[in-house]
Amino acid sequence: MSSPVSLGIDLGTSELKAILMDLDGTVLAHAGVRLSVSRRHSGWSEQAPQDWWQACLQALAELRRHEAFARVACIGLSGQMHGAVLLGADNRVLYPAILWDDSRAIAEAEQLGSGFADITGSLPMAGLTAPKLLWLQRHEPQVFKAIDCVLSPKDYLRLRLSGERISEMSDAAGTLWLDVAQREWFAPMLQATGLTPEQMPRLVEGGSASAVLTVDGLGLSSSVVIAGGGGDNPVAAVGIGAINAGDGFITLGTSAAIVAITDHAAGNPASAVHSFCHALPDRWYTMGAMLAGASCLRWVTRLTGSVDEQTLLDQVQAQWPIGQAVPLSAPLFLPYLAGERTPHNDPLLRGGFMGLGHDCTPAMLGYAVMEGVGFGLLDALHAVQSAGADVGACALVGGGARSAYWAQLLANILQRQIFTLHGSELSACIGAAKLGFLAIGQGDALVQAGMPVKARYVPDTTQQGVLAARYRKFQGLLAAAKALM
Repeated sequence: MSSPVSLGIDLGTSELKAILMDLDGTVLAHAGVRLSVSRRHSGWSEQAPQDWWQACLQALAELRRHEAFARVACIGLSGQMHGAVLLGADNRVLYPAILWDDSRAIAEAEQLGSGFADITGSLPMAGLTAPKLLWLQRHEPQVFKAIDCVLSPKDYLRLRLSGERISEMSDAAGTLWLDVAQREWFAPMLQATGLTPEQMPRLVEGGSASAVLTVDGLGLSSSVVIAGGGGDNPVAAVGIGAINAGDGFITLGTSAAIVAITDHAAGNPASAVHSFCHALPDRWYTMGAMLAGASCLRWVTRLTGSVDEQTLLDQVQAQWPIGQAVPLSAPLFLPYLAGERTPHNDPLLRGGFMGLGHDCTPAMLGYAVMEGVGFGLLDALHAVQSAGADVGACALVGGGARSAYWAQLLANILQRQIFTLHGSELSACIGAAKLGFLAIGQGDALVQAGMPVKARYVPDTTQQGVLAARYRKFQGLLAAAKALM
């Protein structure tokens, strides 16, 4: 009998990725399809679920060229969290999917208040799912009346693959409708947004079998099992092996987050710290989230007219080598290009530079941006620690992990060992594929294995003094930024 292969699919905001992986953890093939975001009004962020499905079909068509495609026995799903996919009774999409970085529901988040935050694991925030439905009830009443079910983004792919309306604990936790400790829908919060438990999908655990493939024309067997899957951060955690209490990691992609795995629900809603369900049973994670991460470096690269991000990084390294302390007077950057979540919970907050002079170079701005994101993560780290979570050495994943300079800078700022991993750019796909294997009763050892370490970065104590002083300056700019709004 030929060895089974798992198909891992990760629906990101800017790209859908898919891999084929065997039971040894070897990625046999991968494909990616870019996605675009619609911003038809200021603060809005939307995508068409049909575009996700077309991207999925395109990625699978590419993987089908590989001989291992015929051995696919299971599918695992991962995806961007907090999005709202609105379905009618016939499974027709009623409205564009409202994404995680959409801020239209600020007033509705405030209206929901903090009364259930200890149960739902988070304060109501405009980016989470529940306030978006309250906004729809107010501004699109006809659409709201037609809603038969609300799905998270990756669960729409499951619907197209299997015809089943199913979600799982980690994505459900990100909606604000879940009792995070009990891992079940929380009727009072649903009622607060005009919904009922009957309008929610059935819940399973991430590594459980949720459905079987029913769609034709993909070149796959109808016996293929689809795992519950999970949200992108918890599934990436499965991919890198962050599965036990005390494990921690930093994601540095479009957004950024610091995540600590726990064996119980442990949040601090007052500091905008989330406590969400892990993609594995009997596990949770505490998270401090930033709405802009490596996307800040992409932004300043465009702003300065640099050829690409690596060129700008080379200029930064030439001006201020990583072992050299930057001047205390160097420019500072507030990384709030899309507002901020932890610890400020202010989607209207905006970023900016301070301390610019005629002598400023693109390299100085590039450094300020990387440092500013690091200081934002330090804010988030302090908030996560306030929830009682233990944060030691951290893996660094996401696009920002490609920069050794940035990894060392984060180690210096956070005063933690930072380590990068081989293959971490596909961590959510790999985690999804691992969950796929669990759904067919295999892959336990694979889940425990994690990923091989690529490089380790130890804090440089000679940098601690100047970075601490610059961090105090960074903190002092917050009041001015808020006053401008």
